[in-house]
Amino acid sequence: MGFHTFPVERADALEDPSRYRYCSREELVAALALDGSETVADLGSGTGFYTDDVAPFAGSVYAVDVQSEMHDAYREKGVPANVQTVTAAVDDLPFGDGELDAAFSTMTHHEYASEAAFAELRRVLASGARLVTVDWSATGIGEDGPPTDERYALEDAAYALETAGFEVVAGSERPETYRLVASA
Repeated sequence: MGFHTFPVERADALEDPSRYRYCSREELVAALALDGSETVADLGSGTGFYTDDVAPFAGSVYAVDVQSEMHDAYREKGVPANVQTVTAAVDDLPFGDGELDAAFSTMTHHEYASEAAFAELRRVLASGARLVTVDWSATGIGEDGPPTDERYALEDAAYALETAGFEVVAGSERPETYRLVASA
């Protein structure tokens, strides 16, 4: 599957509260299992829709996106004090070994999925750190999100993370998406 990004000219669509039908704030925060002191990265943060939801429950959050224009839209909206924007690809993160206590990806796994990205995530996540992935499922009907041939099945995403050295803690398939929780 080829690398692509969400169109910047459609950034306003990322602020649509109906996105919570695919992943609620409560589901995401619970899966991350934060105590309020952690350093967390939002992978493919876009305009910070889910970053803003996680920020009150973490010590500091990196909003990571490959498109600096998405950070511009986020800054326009207002970035919480404990959030720092980072322009980087997931396969080349500017963090030290084991620097992150948790990371999450909401509807962006299909945009960065590669052996290099998973190896990089394993490098920057501390031992025992959680990686929570919610993404469009290849088994979904495709009424929203990318075409089904650009998506991954839960089993394939889990296998790729296990191959990179993660332990899959939980996984669930839903009508259009899947949720995967892994530990570094």
